[in-house]
Amino acid sequence: MTVAEQLSALGAILAQSSIHSLFQPIICLSEQRIHGHEALSRGPSNSPLHSPLNLFAIARQAGRLTDLEAACRESACRRFSEQQLGGKLFLNISPESLLEPNYPSGRTLKLLEQVGLEPSRVVIELTEQTPTDDFQLLSNALHHYRDMGFSIALDDLGAGYSSLRLWSELRPEYVKIDRHFIDGIHCDPLKREFVGSILQIARASRAQVIAEGIELAEELAVLTEMGVDLVQGYLLGRPQELGVREVVAPVMPVASGGQPTVGLNATLGQVIELFGRHQHLESLEVLGVDGRPCGLVHRSALPVMASSRGKPAPTEAWQAR
Repeated sequence: MTVAEQLSALGAILAQSSIHSLFQPIICLSEQRIHGHEALSRGPSNSPLHSPLNLFAIARQAGRLTDLEAACRESACRRFSEQQLGGKLFLNISPESLLEPNYPSGRTLKLLEQVGLEPSRVVIELTEQTPTDDFQLLSNALHHYRDMGFSIALDDLGAGYSSLRLWSELRPEYVKIDRHFIDGIHCDPLKREFVGSILQIARASRAQVIAEGIELAEELAVLTEMGVDLVQGYLLGRPQELGVREVVAPVMPVASGGQPTVGLNATLGQVIELFGRHQHLESLEVLGVDGRPCGLVHRSALPVMASSRGKPAPTEAWQAR
């Protein structure tokens, strides 16, 4: 498809408001509930701009990124409200749009009034794809949102051009760790050190850390043990048109085959208790947030000790499928 054809397709998408909004859950582990959803946008399924990478790249090239992001926010807010989803709605926005001199002030607030959402339920998630030079102007823009009742999240910490400075300057309520540092964290001590440092800074700045891109039970087990409470990723829920309303209980009595199972956030004490009550079992099936099997925890990998109650199951016990 030529650039001219892509530009034409983009114009049609914006004119017809044919953006599709998907929602990926963000889970609070300590309370076993849905903390919120991140809104993700796609072009029409039959369009070469269905992929968000293509869609946003051509919009940036055409100088229509602000128009596209506004259309994505409108679609996401309306769909979120129509589904009457609980928790927070995380909306992606680029610094380029925030720094756009002609961007109409109050546009997002007016949209929320139309769909019946309070600003306190919306998190402006700053996605940095290009270098940001004017920190003061960006800070002013985000404080404007905060003054209206919105929260601020810094996306992809560790991957952006200046993410640590943005954290220091903006003091966001949420910080999302780039998935590079989550991928394989169970077998990479350096990644664990990085995440541990982020958690220390977050405690000092009173920011909540969100680990995104979790795909393996082993990764989730390590993050839980480290104290990460808000998590997101394919293991916990894929982006889909319908948001998630509740989290599956952490420990489930029986699977469909009649065998006991555990949830991803089961403690070591709970797992040992189940093995104690079912002496014939050599392994327990692990179910994801969606209730589907995602791995096994083996009896042989668990130390039996009374003091272990309340601790997450050790990393080496998990075998992902």
